[in-house]
Amino acid sequence: MRKKFPKDISRRAFLGAAGASLAAVTLPEAAFAQSGGRKVLIIASNQDIPNLDPHIATGYSASFLLRNVYDSLVKIAGNPPKPVPGLAASWTSTADGKEYTFKLDPAAKFHNGKPVTAEDVIYSFKRAIRLNKGNAWMIQGVVGPDSVSAVDATTVKFALLKPFAAFLQVLPWIWIVSKADVEANLGTDDGQNWLRTNTAASGPFKVRRAEAGNLYEIERVADGWQKGGGNLSGAIWRIVRETASQRLMLQRGEAHIAVDLTSEDMDALKDKPGVVSIIEPEYRTFSIKMNTRHGPMADPELRKAISYAVNYKAILDAAGYADLMIGPLPNGILGHNPNLAVYRTDLAKAKEHLAKSKVPNGGIKLTFVHVSGLEQQRRWALILLDSLKALNIELDIKPMIWPDMVAACRSPETFPDMFPVYQTANYGDPDNIAFAAYHSSRNGNWQNAVYGNPEVDALIEKGRSESDEAKRIAIYREMQEKVVADAPDIFGVLEKRKLALRDAVQGFAFVPVASNAVECLGLSLK
Repeated sequence: MRKKFPKDISRRAFLGAAGASLAAVTLPEAAFAQSGGRKVLIIASNQDIPNLDPHIATGYSASFLLRNVYDSLVKIAGNPPKPVPGLAASWTSTADGKEYTFKLDPAAKFHNGKPVTAEDVIYSFKRAIRLNKGNAWMIQGVVGPDSVSAVDATTVKFALLKPFAAFLQVLPWIWIVSKADVEANLGTDDGQNWLRTNTAASGPFKVRRAEAGNLYEIERVADGWQKGGGNLSGAIWRIVRETASQRLMLQRGEAHIAVDLTSEDMDALKDKPGVVSIIEPEYRTFSIKMNTRHGPMADPELRKAISYAVNYKAILDAAGYADLMIGPLPNGILGHNPNLAVYRTDLAKAKEHLAKSKVPNGGIKLTFVHVSGLEQQRRWALILLDSLKALNIELDIKPMIWPDMVAACRSPETFPDMFPVYQTANYGDPDNIAFAAYHSSRNGNWQNAVYGNPEVDALIEKGRSESDEAKRIAIYREMQEKVVADAPDIFGVLEKRKLALRDAVQGFAFVPVASNAVECLGLSLK
């Protein structure tokens, strides 16, 4: 039975508390994992969950909650990741890639007990497109308001506006809501206010409690329709700002999984009893976004000066398990150009571009924000502070909690001069990073708050609809050159994913897509 939650959630616990006490979080592993016969997985993360609306919320913390509480037509599994059945038990497509037909699993049902129907799928896609927030960018220009139709109650047909090479890969991130539940609580904002604190879901877990800045707990749906799965009764997403604290919690058995660890943390965990370390490559970029539309960074010559002034070797050394980025796309992904000419430390060139800028002598102070408690970002900020001294530029470093950072992205006027971003591909295609991080339609979102270039937009749109691989490669290579010429980012590093687990966690399989948004259904605790 779905819970009713209070409307006011500002900086407060906003879901009804129930069941196990928070004190259980700090007990030794055997106690909190199996207290009262319940097996509750504890995940330590430094990122809060800003919103529960599946068509608005983004970021890895929101992805954790959504992929466990909601369902999508298709899921992903394996390494490399491939689409597998979700709400759709099977699907077919036409040779030209413009039509897809999905047959829903007849067992699928929402938490309210009603079956998932074709109408729910149609309603969900229309709402996502209408709101044009959250993950809607993934299907923007591909799925239109009238693209989805019902063949019958359990069969859905998609007539795409244009072919989209990554269509099946993006479907895991478009969540299906109960039309009846949302319509009953529509309000004046398409149900957005209601879905901030309520769910209309069919996933294997439901929200038990949420305390902003503290923890989010999900519990297994007693009569869930999903087959198989592990023995978890639930999971707690515990907000632990400092990565060193996450590591110590894991060592002491106070957490089962830590998702934000640094290279030093991973080194410290080597050979620690009861700990399993995972260090795996994935398409995960780290760049520093610059405010290309407001303030001093709107000057491209200043951006280029800073890009040349950065101590890239120090950035790489501080990253540990990582490689330097070569342009905006991750190394190894389709279309990436390993020979792309990019910015590297060159103080002569830095001063040459500074002389052409509106502040030829420097003498300004820039603002750099970073996630509070994320030591790696703080270190990079200090490296940047030191690098900018050569240009007579000061750097004001400000730690912030993630929801406040997201809020700052809403306009060029509130966006800081510099904003560090980890961009983890949700699907293994260049469209993921290219569209999310560099298409102007994403402005106002944390992936790309302010940058836009009509020529870059056109190339990104062309690349996502082109089916010929050789032509796609050429398109993305031209796009990379144009982005580098604009210097909207300091292209940083490609970090390997670093996770650590207690050996009590069984059934974990690394998938190189949003691996820190842990999927709980297949996990068990011994």
